Amino acid sequence: MAILKFRAYFEEDDSIYRDIAIKHTQSFLDLHYTILKSFEFDTKHQATFYRSNDNWQRGREISIEKYDKPYKAEPLIMSSTPIGSEIRNPNEKFIYVYDFTRNWTFLIELINVSKEESAKLSYPAIIRSEGVAPSQYGTKSILGDRFVDIEEKYDLTKGVEGFSQEGEEEDSGDEPEEDNGTDD
Repeated sequence: MAILKFRAYFEEDDSIYRDIAIKHTQSFLDLHYTILKSFEFDTKHQATFYRSNDNWQRGREISIEKYDKPYKAEPLIMSSTPIGSEIRNPNEKFIYVYDFTRNWTFLIELINVSKEESAKLSYPAIIRSEGVAPSQYGTKSILGDRFVDIEEKYDLTKGVEGFSQEGEEEDSGDEPEEDNGTDD
């Protein structure tokens, strides 16, 4: 039985990636769940894979279900499409998009094919993790999920009164006050 090893890169930073080993008979749905698990994302949103080429152009779609949108070709359905059926070359590539609102995009690349199954692994398996995964819903901090609520409530992204941008002058044309060394 062939074991396929894929590398799933976070599109915005290719130093963040996960290596996943999966049997060629397992489905794209299995790969979908494993990618989400590896990046610590939930499974609440829509998702789709696209066949791709070396230039990362999107080709035929492989989605969880048929969505209400126009297609050039009918999409394949993840649960009924074995991964091995879509491997055409040793450097096969896919684009994976999760949560169509936030548009999380991952570049999936086949990096190895092996005939030997490891008795130690339960497939699909996450076999390598590099980099800190992005936070699915915003900022991770000591406060955890509560920080996102605070950030939205107080709009911490805007400048605070009394603080200027680096390099800006508060007084226009005035000479800075000098300290003459005397105490008042």
